[in-house]
Amino acid sequence: MLKLPAYTATPNWDMSSDTVTRPSGEMLAAMLAAPVGDDVFHEDPTVVALEQRIAALCNKPAALFCTSSTLSNQLAIRTHLCSPPESLICHAQSHIFQHESAGASMHSQAMMIPVAPATTDNLTVEDVRRAFVWPEPVGLSAPTNLVALENTLSGALMPIEDIRAISEFTRAQGAKVHLDGSRLWNAAVAEGRELSAYATHVDSLNLCLSKGMGCPVGAMLVGDEAFIERARRFRKAFGGGWRQAGILAAAGLYAIEHVWPTMRESHRLAKKLADALAALGFVLVLPPDTNMVVVEGPPAVASSATMLIDSVQERGVRLSPVYQGSLRIVLHHQISEECVDIVIDTARRMFG
Repeated sequence: MLKLPAYTATPNWDMSSDTVTRPSGEMLAAMLAAPVGDDVFHEDPTVVALEQRIAALCNKPAALFCTSSTLSNQLAIRTHLCSPPESLICHAQSHIFQHESAGASMHSQAMMIPVAPATTDNLTVEDVRRAFVWPEPVGLSAPTNLVALENTLSGALMPIEDIRAISEFTRAQGAKVHLDGSRLWNAAVAEGRELSAYATHVDSLNLCLSKGMGCPVGAMLVGDEAFIERARRFRKAFGGGWRQAGILAAAGLYAIEHVWPTMRESHRLAKKLADALAALGFVLVLPPDTNMVVVEGPPAVASSATMLIDSVQERGVRLSPVYQGSLRIVLHHQISEECVDIVIDTARRMFG
């Protein structure tokens, strides 16, 4: 008989990402108790309950339970863009552009227009207007029919005023707006807003359940009924239909009640860590608005970020490798203040 290793509910101080969270015993109990059915036929009662709950939180008519945010985002793109050649505008550092295997071109025959913001960390309506491609009679271009935003992006908030302005401009051109809100849960907590405050400005919305929400699997695609019905068909075509998915949906329902409210503490710890590192000469690449601290090491010390990674590893704390010159430290509900204090103490010993 195959002998499985003992299950450990809490990681050993892993700050490499918020995707490393593991379900608690209480979440696992909720999963085991979930009533299930066949979701391909829309007959799983727990999946239906989660979809209805998410739709209500966003004040949208419908939602679709997906395996991942990548699938959810790609379904949104494929559902919105139905008449190639078409283009979509996105942030140059967005997940859709950087980390989804060129899915828009593969699945939707869409040209992506990555935009580096001109004046701020996030896209503004001026950035979108500058990149927008309008139809022209000769047919030389791929008209823009979708603008894809992301909030948060590397932990930094996108001001809701910019979301509103971009939405108004984009919709006036007859195009759609999608929001990759994988970590919108964090944004809502940080700004004290309902999810619906963001959702009202977009035509579709992705919410991840397996990052800061702590679920093992899952993301939600939200929109109107016709959009979700079409996305459901594409989900099946993409191989994303599943059967007794209520076991996983139950984790999402649990997280909404028990994990989401803990994010404020993660944000506090991120700010504490950011302030301490800044005092030691680390340069904040982005504002620590939510659960992430993105820094470059003190300029006076070569390879300082890598040195810190190696040193805290010896004390049981895992950080992600330096990427594009920056160190990204991610807080989540399974990171304690003791863990943060170890990183701060190590940095002070090295650079103080």
